[in-house]
Amino acid sequence: MREFSTPMTIEIPTTGNLTDDVVANASEAPDAVVFSRAVDSGWTDVTAAEFLAEVSAVAKGLIASGIEPGDRVALISKTRYEWTLLDYAIWFAGAVTVPIYETSAADQISWILQDSGAKAVVAETPAHLARIAEVRAGLDDLNHVWSIGDNAVTVLGRIGHDVVDEELEKRRTSSTPLDLATLIYTSGTTGRPKGCMLTHGNFMFELGVATDELHDLFHEGSSTLLFLPLAHVFARIIQIGSVKRRTRLGHSADIKNLVEDLQQFRPTFILAVPRVFEKVFNTASQKATADGRGAIFARAAEAAIAYSRGLDSAKGRASLAVRAQHALFDRLVYGKLRDALGGSCEYAVSGGAPLGDRLGHFYRGIGLTVLEGYGLTETTAALTVNLPEATKIGTVGRPLPGTAVRVADDGELLFRGGQVFAGYWANEQASAEAIERDGWFHTGDVGEVDDEGFVRITGRKKEILVTAGGKNVAPGPLEDRIRGHLLVSQCMVVGDRQPFIAALVTIDPESFPAWAEAHGKTGSIADHVDDPDLRAEIEAAVEDANKTVSKAESIRKFTILPGDWTEEGGELTPSLKLKRNVVLRQCKDAIAALYLP
Repeated sequence: MREFSTPMTIEIPTTGNLTDDVVANASEAPDAVVFSRAVDSGWTDVTAAEFLAEVSAVAKGLIASGIEPGDRVALISKTRYEWTLLDYAIWFAGAVTVPIYETSAADQISWILQDSGAKAVVAETPAHLARIAEVRAGLDDLNHVWSIGDNAVTVLGRIGHDVVDEELEKRRTSSTPLDLATLIYTSGTTGRPKGCMLTHGNFMFELGVATDELHDLFHEGSSTLLFLPLAHVFARIIQIGSVKRRTRLGHSADIKNLVEDLQQFRPTFILAVPRVFEKVFNTASQKATADGRGAIFARAAEAAIAYSRGLDSAKGRASLAVRAQHALFDRLVYGKLRDALGGSCEYAVSGGAPLGDRLGHFYRGIGLTVLEGYGLTETTAALTVNLPEATKIGTVGRPLPGTAVRVADDGELLFRGGQVFAGYWANEQASAEAIERDGWFHTGDVGEVDDEGFVRITGRKKEILVTAGGKNVAPGPLEDRIRGHLLVSQCMVVGDRQPFIAALVTIDPESFPAWAEAHGKTGSIADHVDDPDLRAEIEAAVEDANKTVSKAESIRKFTILPGDWTEEGGELTPSLKLKRNVVLRQCKDAIAALYLP
C-alpha cells in the first residue's frame, strides 16, 4: 500500500457559503467585468454589481414562489449565462440546485425530479417543457415549472418585487459550509444515476485550494469561455472558481459556433475533455491534408512533440535542430492553431478521461499547456492536477493541498480530503460502500503514484478484463491511443474470459468524407467496413496502440462497425463516457464473431 499527501497551504473559511463571493465582488469591485454575455450583436459585459442585482431579483422571485431553505430546484438548459445566474439565485434563496443535462430523455428527467423531490424546475426550451409535461403526473413534489425561453428571469424578478432585502439577506446567509449546495446525478454508465450530495463546504475547499494553486489561470484580467455542459461538475467548478477570482466568464451554448465564439471572446484559458483536443488535432490535420499541406503538418506535429519532450529531458530543452524546426513551424502552423482558440489562450484544463502523452506534448509544443487533472462528481471534481510549474505529462498531477491518495492492495485509488462528497442522496448503502469510516473514498479507478506524488490512472477497476489465460488487461489506455487516429470516433476493447483481446471500432463521420474523397471511395461508412484501405488505416492505429502493451495484452482482431456510438443512441453518457454494458448488449453478435474459429 502506498500513500502520498500534499500539505494544506491556505485557510478555508469555516463559515459562510458560495454566495459570499458574489456579494464580495459587488462590494469590493462593483465595476469589474465578471461576465461577457452573448447577445445578437456580439458580447455585452456584466459587472459585479449588475450580477448581484440580477441574482438578488431572481432569488426574491423564488422566495415569493414558496421555495424554502433546502428545497431542491432543478435546472435543464444548455450552457448559457442564465444557467449561472439561476444557480446563484437558487443559493441566494437558501435552496439546492439539481442540474439535469439538457439532452436528457423524459424518463431520465422523471427519475431525477422524483428522486430529488424537486419543488421547482427551470427549463430552457419548449422541447424541455414537453419532456417534463410527459412525466408531470408522477411528480407530486413539483410545484413550479418556469422556462428560460419564456423569460423566466424576468418573470421571477416581477414575482419577487415585494420581497424586502432584509428577508433575502436572512435567507442568503442561512446556509453554512455543512449545508447542501447541489445534487449532481452521476451520468450513469450502469444502472440508475445516483445523486451526489455536494455541500457549500465541498466547493469552498475545492475552489479555495484549486484557484490558489492555479493562480496563473484564475485572476483578475484572465478569462475563460465555457462550452462544456454546466450540468457536469467539471464545468461547474470553473464557473464557481471564475466568480470567486473575478475571472471574466463567458458561455457558448452551440458547439457549431465555438470557433467564432473563441475568436471573439479571446479566453486566456479553456477547459475541455480529451475528445475535444483529439477533434481539434484531427480537424487541423485533415484540413492541412485537403490543402495539400498534410506532410508539412505531420512534420510540424512531430517537431512540437519533440520540442515538448525536450523540456522534460535532463537538459530541460530540446536539441538545437528541434528548436530550429520549432521556430519555423511556429510561424507556419502553430500560430494558426493558437489563433483558432482566440489568440490569447495559454492554458487548457483537461479532465474526464486520460489525454495521452502524445497529445499532451503536441499541445504544449505549440504553446498551449494542457493541465491534466483527475476527479469525480463525488469529489467535487479535481483531486489532483498538473500545475504550470509542476507538470508531468502522462500523469494527472499531484493531489491538491489538503488531499491524500492511497493505492490499495488491489491497485484501486482511494482519496481523502475536504472535497469528498457527503454521500449519495437517500442511499445510505451506496454511501457506506463508497466512503470508509475514516474518510477514504473509493474511486473505482486503478492507478499508481510515483516517488514525487504524481498520479497515473491505468484503468477502471470494474472494467479490467481478465482473459481466459488469466491476464489482467486495462482497456482504457488502448482505447485512448486508438481514438487518437484521425478516422476513429470510438473504440471499445473486449476480451473478458476470452482467449485474446479484440476491439470494436467506429469511424468518425466528420473525418470520413475527406478520407473517402482522397482515396477515390464513394458511399457511406457502412459500405466500407470491410474495405481494405479503411481496414489498413485502423490496423495501423491498432498496431500503434499495441506498442504500449505486452503481447498478451495486445489487440489481435478488430471489427469496424457501420454506425457511430452517440449520446442520442444511448451508447455515450452526456460527458462522452462509453456505456460499456449498453455496447456489450447491442454489439453481442459482432463481439461473438470476433472469436469465431
